Amino acid sequence: MDVRSATAVLKYANSKPATEPVPTADAATNGLKSIAMDFATTMQQGEQAALSAMTTDADPHTLVMALTQTELAVETAVTVRNKVVEAYQEILRMPV
Repeated sequence: MDVRSATAVLKYANSKPATEPVPTADAATNGLKSIAMDFATTMQQGEQAALSAMTTDADPHTLVMALTQTELAVETAVTVRNKVVEAYQEILRMPV
């Protein structure tokens, strides 16, 4: 084996970790997962409050609060979705 080829192999082996994924990407995934779980929990609480208001004599104030939180969560999700779609469309419009 030539010394130059051995050096090339070593340099390749040393530079390979630079192209591997960053382990902090899991933190972003976990953050998005917790946001989705919070959204689902808020939706379930709103449904439970509405169901209890229809079937029993539940507190109207609790129902209004749960429905308001649900409405805010849905509006936030729609706004984020719209921003993602706008960003995607802007990327598609970029000249190559």
